Amino acid sequence: MSENINSRSARRKQLEAERAKKKTKKTGGGGNIFKKVLLSLVLIGLAVLIGGAGLFAFYASSAPALDEKLLKDPLSSEILDMNQNVIYKSGIEKREFVPYNEIPDSMQDAILATEDIRFYSHHGMDFWRLGGAVIANFRSGFGSQGASTLTQQVIKNSFLSEEKTLKRKAQEAWLAFKLERKYEKDEIFEMYFNKILMSGNNYGFGTAAAHFYGKKLNELELHEIAMLAGLPQSPNGYNPYKNPERAEKRRNIVLGLMYQHKKITKAEMEAAKAIPVTSTLLADDKRQANDNMKYAAFVDIVLAELEDAGMKDVLSDGVTIHTTLDPDAQQSVENALKSDIFANDKMQGAMTVLDTKTGGIVAIGGGRNFSTGLLNFASAEKRQPGSAIKPIIDYGPAIEYLNWSTGQTLHDEPYNYKDSKPAQPVRNVDRKYRGAITMREALYNSRNVPAVKTYEEVGRKKAVGFAANLGLDFKNEYPSNALGGTDEFSTVEIAGAYSAFGNGGIYTKPHAIKKIVFRDGKTVRNMTPDPVTVMKDSTAYMITDVLRDVFGDGGTAKRAAIYGLDVAGKTGTTNFADKEGAKDSWFAGYTTDYTIAAWGGYQNRAAMQNFEGERYVPQDLFKQVMTNISSGKNTERFKKPSSVEEATIEYGSDPLVLASASTPQWKKRTELFVRGTVPVEVAKEEVIELDAPNGLTAQYDAATSSVGLSWSHNAPVSEAIVGNVNFTVLVGVDGGDMQEMTTTTDTSVTFSGAEAGRTYTFSVVAKLEGLESSPATTTVQIEEFVEEIPEPDDEIDSENPDGIDGNNGNNENNWNNGNNGNNGNNGNSGNSGNSGNGGNGGNNGSTDPNSNNSNDGSSVEDGTVPDPNAGTDGTSDDGANP
Repeated sequence: MSENINSRSARRKQLEAERAKKKTKKTGGGGNIFKKVLLSLVLIGLAVLIGGAGLFAFYASSAPALDEKLLKDPLSSEILDMNQNVIYKSGIEKREFVPYNEIPDSMQDAILATEDIRFYSHHGMDFWRLGGAVIANFRSGFGSQGASTLTQQVIKNSFLSEEKTLKRKAQEAWLAFKLERKYEKDEIFEMYFNKILMSGNNYGFGTAAAHFYGKKLNELELHEIAMLAGLPQSPNGYNPYKNPERAEKRRNIVLGLMYQHKKITKAEMEAAKAIPVTSTLLADDKRQANDNMKYAAFVDIVLAELEDAGMKDVLSDGVTIHTTLDPDAQQSVENALKSDIFANDKMQGAMTVLDTKTGGIVAIGGGRNFSTGLLNFASAEKRQPGSAIKPIIDYGPAIEYLNWSTGQTLHDEPYNYKDSKPAQPVRNVDRKYRGAITMREALYNSRNVPAVKTYEEVGRKKAVGFAANLGLDFKNEYPSNALGGTDEFSTVEIAGAYSAFGNGGIYTKPHAIKKIVFRDGKTVRNMTPDPVTVMKDSTAYMITDVLRDVFGDGGTAKRAAIYGLDVAGKTGTTNFADKEGAKDSWFAGYTTDYTIAAWGGYQNRAAMQNFEGERYVPQDLFKQVMTNISSGKNTERFKKPSSVEEATIEYGSDPLVLASASTPQWKKRTELFVRGTVPVEVAKEEVIELDAPNGLTAQYDAATSSVGLSWSHNAPVSEAIVGNVNFTVLVGVDGGDMQEMTTTTDTSVTFSGAEAGRTYTFSVVAKLEGLESSPATTTVQIEEFVEEIPEPDDEIDSENPDGIDGNNGNNENNWNNGNNGNNGNNGNSGNSGNSGNGGNGGNNGSTDPNSNNSNDGSSVEDGTVPDPNAGTDGTSDDGANP
């Protein structure tokens, strides 16, 4: 027993000893790992430091030498058109050079507070600022935030490219250090002050003061100084003429920084912030007098693209910029904007012309009398597009996602916006409804109710996404988007969206710059956006085919049609909600070669009351320019892709069915379908018979030598029939061929010029929408009447002047004047003492009482004398002989 206890005790001690030993090993191993990791990190850090230093030294060794001339004057850069001709050359502008001792202290305070507050204490690099930029770049990616001092900006603008690379930053830092050693701070500040891009083609603060305010630097007010100090970060983005709201916000940031760094008091800051940024700007007409740059609106687009690409200072690097400008098209646009189509001097217009296939901007119309620095209405001014948005956000998505046919039946009827409280009705411009119509009609007639219903059926998210793929970003998914919504777009953006329809569903972002060649002639930066397929070719063609009809009789742009040119397009108008008149008017149209978006309106958004000179301006601009730039060119027609097929439907069917043999012609519509979606069901055939006219009668009128026809008819009753029955009347003479006499909707007609002795046959056939009845026929025979005139030598018995025959006892009282053998007695009625044989009733004009000649066809019975027209009453029943 004691042995077992001792044994268990010994085992327990042994286990505890082993556990303690293992614990000691673990602890000792962990310490060794930590030391190893720490040592590795140190070694890596040293390697990175040594490698970085070596790389820095390598990059620095390839940096260009400091050139004093380049430090003070930028290299000249060129902008070329599509034909490689120079349209603009930078570096030759008039500059207001300001020496350092003439720079106002307040101007220097504003610049340093904004750009480089430690300028006079660092040696070219601000490491505090660099640390903040490094953290920001780790969070948002390399190049997201810069830390350049004024010295570095001078170096970059004088010697280096705009590329955000390690090589450029290393060279920039090295050259900044060298610059600080070679020049005094005042000299470096003077370089920056006179060299920096301020807007457009304006370099230096002195030039900018004159451009924006028409003042010398020492005449500027505090709020003006702050505005100028904020410009270098985004010269075009903060241009107060183009973007007053952004400019004012930026100016106020500068004022805040000046107060933060104790350059101004709080009262001065608040007083300056209270002044509108546009209040003291130089008037447009005074600036225009000094600006004669050729193609200024296009150059403005080029500069804006450079800034958007982070290359705002590249023009000082001696580069060559290749653009998409077609000078002939540009001249056509400028001529159109100078034409007399505008109602008054205040009315504005703008337009963008794109190459449909490439998205290149071939011409731009920035506004009437545009000059550098003015608001570019084609790109910077954005307006609501109105119904011009319908192909983009309503019907394009419906074809793309729902496989709609252009014949899809839509119902134009009273309808309220969904989710509107209280209920808000959708109204058509004419305040009327057309019932069941096709998608084609809804679009080219620009009906509002079907557009909103289509947007909802597609789904708001899908519809907005479709528009975004075409470069139009909506901020919300409101149902009013279907009619243009509240979002605003430029002519550049609208033209870009429409060009995709003309290019088979391929979208290329509108652009003015193709490439930039740097001064070494070898470094090239491609600026052409990549094309993107944004819709099926079936969608693009089907929308295009419908938009062709906009120029037709039922469309909204008949005045913009161009003879012989296959063109598609759409109008757009934005109206005021609380008053009469339009705010904006649009027209966007395209061929296989060019796409144009044109806008008309007032800068202050005043109401347009008239069509001529106001609302029609975009259509007139489009027609004038498209006609000119297409003249002499063989513009191809839009080609139907294999993904689209045609079928004849029965109009109004819902769901669609194919037209049958009995479908009336007016209900047959040939429409387009995405291949494989043509309906298989055929409309039920309805047998409609057209009865023949009945009760046809003919009455001869001897006085007018005419025959009056009349009849009745039982018209068929069917929903498929619209319109009136027409009656075609035919006539034949003496058994000859039947000739068409007339066609009428009446049930009576008169035949003139009937001749005695002829037989006339009349037929009446009922016709209705391709149906034709059997004929109703009647015949009229008109008897011939002959009147004989006595011979000149006939003797008259002086004893019996009245022609009484006293020798024939059988005809004792028979009267005959000897002149009317046809009727025996022409008005001299004798006594009815005729013997009853009637054989001598006519006597054929003879005075011989014994001649007994028979009459010529007129029979006298009961002693009566017939009327000259007797023998028929001129009427007959249907088909009877008289």
